[in-house]
Amino acid sequence: MYYPVTYRDFSDVPFKNYEPGDDTKGALEVLRWGYESYGDSLVYACSFGAEGMVLIDMISKVKSDAKIVFLDTEIHFQETYDLIDDVKEKYPELRVTLKKPELTLDEQAGQYGSALWQRQPDQCCFIRKIKPLEDALSGAVAWISGLRREQSPARRNTEFVNKDERFKSVKICPLIHWTWDDVWSYIREHNLPYNDLHDQGYPSIGCIPCTSRVTDSNDLRSGRWSGFNKSECGLHTSY
Repeated sequence: MYYPVTYRDFSDVPFKNYEPGDDTKGALEVLRWGYESYGDSLVYACSFGAEGMVLIDMISKVKSDAKIVFLDTEIHFQETYDLIDDVKEKYPELRVTLKKPELTLDEQAGQYGSALWQRQPDQCCFIRKIKPLEDALSGAVAWISGLRREQSPARRNTEFVNKDERFKSVKICPLIHWTWDDVWSYIREHNLPYNDLHDQGYPSIGCIPCTSRVTDSNDLRSGRWSGFNKSECGLHTSY
């Protein structure tokens, strides 16, 4: 099958100079291009955060049976698992898969010691998130992410279509121009389900041990890995 751009053939960046003027700030157009270009070789790796709910709703309109992968570290909040059940009920055609790590929590504790996230969070993220996504993307030419430029300094240069050095793939980010207010306006306008923890001071939700309430409203990711010089799990960094 012919693909307009791949990791190995990534020269001209699609949508590089695209200035969207529609209500979705280019998101729907980029998603249509993505699924027309890659079909079943395009995977959405979803954390089921607020941005995830927006993308799931849009994706369901473009490709109702799209592949969605959730990295199930086995230490997520129950509210997150409840939301996944709600999504499966609302969008029954979507192919939602919970991808678990090779090591159970007990096996990880046996090899690395208990509560690895408290001592070496990068190693824990690698075992329970990065390696599982590598496996999930095996054979996939491209994947979708809900990154937004305003989320953090590390994400400000994200393009609609990116060469992903971490997973040797093409990463499509339809929401780069969206603000946090845009995300919530869409959720309310379309009456979408969302994680109850968002109403309790958790704008960015990950694993239980590494997620806390946010006290700095100007930094929506300040509740992640509190006490460590860390704001990314590694999925969106080059190495």
